[in-house]
Amino acid sequence: MANAANGNHIEIDVRPLVPMQRHQKIFELVDQLTPGGSFVFVNDHDPKPLYYQLEAEHPQQFSWTYLEQGPEVWRVEIGRLSKAA
Repeated sequence: MANAANGNHIEIDVRPLVPMQRHQKIFELVDQLTPGGSFVFVNDHDPKPLYYQLEAEHPQQFSWTYLEQGPEVWRVEIGRLSKAA
């Protein structure tokens, strides 16, 4: 199971959203993350393009962990990395 960082574990199922709204919703959650925080999203296909978009816009600021990899459900945990001291 995913680590419930700071007791604020959020899981969102983006499958009911139309595809163009999915990235927008996930990026809203990404923007709200504090260092060390994370959330899990559930999707109906491999969200690899989202990973590349996230890495392009926020290089080396987030972790990306597959918790489940299909064939019908993908669960991914995205976490904001803590700043190195």
